[in-house]
Amino acid sequence: MVVPAGANAQTAADPDALYRQRDETGRADEAAEIWAARSARRADFDSSWKLARACYWIGTQGPDAGRRAALERGVSAGMQAAKIAPDRPEGHFWLAANMGALAESFGAMQGLKYRGRIKDALERVLAIDPAWQQGSADRALGWWYHRVPRLFGGSESSAETHLRKALTYNQASTATLYFLGEVLLGRDKRTEARAVLQRVIDAPLDPDWMPEDRDFKKKAAARLATLPPSP
Repeated sequence: MVVPAGANAQTAADPDALYRQRDETGRADEAAEIWAARSARRADFDSSWKLARACYWIGTQGPDAGRRAALERGVSAGMQAAKIAPDRPEGHFWLAANMGALAESFGAMQGLKYRGRIKDALERVLAIDPAWQQGSADRALGWWYHRVPRLFGGSESSAETHLRKALTYNQASTATLYFLGEVLLGRDKRTEARAVLQRVIDAPLDPDWMPEDRDFKKKAAARLATLPPSP
């Protein structure tokens, strides 16, 4: 493919273009640094929430050594975005996402530290716009109810309810379907879980979420491979 003159320089100056290539090594980091510089200069809402989103990607998909620092940076960026525009969903959601990744990946103390704040932030998104980003708040709350122990507010029935609500906004969401499949397995609804996980594999790729879709398709295939054949 012939690359037009100046295209590389244009991409380098455009963090949105860089982030669209986030599955290529270093691209999300480059985008994050541009958004960080912009948000530091003028406390810009878009730069702040996009930095939080990029940090979530880096903190969950990047090299292991830098993941915790990226997620902690994402928490700070999400907090800034939520403070600048408290009636917009983006800051609250990506704040919750970064806190959730810290809670899942870095031990019980992180879970205790962020458990309540994650739920509060996601419920704030629901109050602002439940349909935002294809029902992302319901999807994340469903996973929250699944992952949090019952003693601290977890509930498999609430997890399933939130995930099914999220599906009403996008029946082909690989993330929602994968999480629902895991919840159904936890509830011993194995036949339905297999069907839902197969829907992850069969779902079309969303142009805006192709790297994530590919990741969930791999996870679904691996999960299905661990299940015994249907009777």
